[in-house]
Amino acid sequence: MEGVFRTWWALCAVFLVLHYDGYRAKADPEVPCYFIFGDSLVDNGNNNQLQSLARADYLPYGIDFGGPTGRFTNGKTTVDVIAELLGFDDYISPYATARGQDILRGVNFASAAAGIREETGRQLGGRVSFSGQVRNYQNVAQQYVNLLGDEDRAADYLSKCIVSIGLGSNDYLNNYFMPQYYSTSNEYTPEQYADDLIQRYTEQLRILYNYGARKFVLIGVGQIGCSPNELAQNSPDGRTCVSRINAANQIFNNKLRSLVGEFNGNTPDAKFVYVNAYGIFQDLIDNSARYGLRVTNAGCCGVGRNNGQITCLPFQTPCANRDEYAFWDAFHPTETANIVVGRRSYSAESPSDTYPIDIRRLAQL
Repeated sequence: MEGVFRTWWALCAVFLVLHYDGYRAKADPEVPCYFIFGDSLVDNGNNNQLQSLARADYLPYGIDFGGPTGRFTNGKTTVDVIAELLGFDDYISPYATARGQDILRGVNFASAAAGIREETGRQLGGRVSFSGQVRNYQNVAQQYVNLLGDEDRAADYLSKCIVSIGLGSNDYLNNYFMPQYYSTSNEYTPEQYADDLIQRYTEQLRILYNYGARKFVLIGVGQIGCSPNELAQNSPDGRTCVSRINAANQIFNNKLRSLVGEFNGNTPDAKFVYVNAYGIFQDLIDNSARYGLRVTNAGCCGVGRNNGQITCLPFQTPCANRDEYAFWDAFHPTETANIVVGRRSYSAESPSDTYPIDIRRLAQL
């Protein structure tokens, strides 16, 4: 009888060890931290306390996320999906509320209406531009020195983290193609404007590099000309994408992809990845049935356009079949679309999805 009990306890011990190891393996992410820079596509609460029209801290935003958080969609954003795939057991906290040890998992610096240029989005009120987000990162990097003990440990830790940047949409949407507020379209050709944006972008990348970042994901601008707002205002039939806007976006994207190649050639201790969000979303629209989508030219929630506001009207009931819509409001994708873009950014389904590698392989380096 004693032998039976001994065997039973031994089996219990093995089970507990295996269970603990399995849990521990599940809890360990592929990288120690994830830093997010961007605009409303990935903002998760940084604009909630700003005096701004670019806010999403009310229903129906977040209706499939347990309530509004500041995310400009019904559920998860692309970076939420990527964080899950990287193995994080919770989403990355916004800079506005991240405190103490929590920042060691990374920080989301994104701000709705933000652009690469300082003036971008000013007609919407408060926002944190790319340079402002980078300054916030510098502050966090300094805190890492205190939390980890010294600069060498902080530098080693930061070198393993992933930095994702998705900016540029507002520099077209809320700047270049808004001549009633901005003069840039009169001052620059699309080619010159893209050059200006890339120059400013490059300056911020160098600062991030100097403050320890080594694994970069640069996300291209999506198809602004295919958004419900542009289809309603500038498309001849309400379904054909606005080519002059998308053409300008593609000029920027091509230069951003080339920038990735340049940095990879000139900074051997760092790795840069380009995510072709434009191409992924193009496939999502062209092959909508494959993704279970029926509506690709209209948003799921009602929107208002007073004072330039194109977000969901507060507390309106959105469509019930949200998983069949590509767009949530006049500009922002639904969770369904975000899942597709997030998954293909993490693990490329097509050679054109990412360059030169995907996020999954970047994490392994």
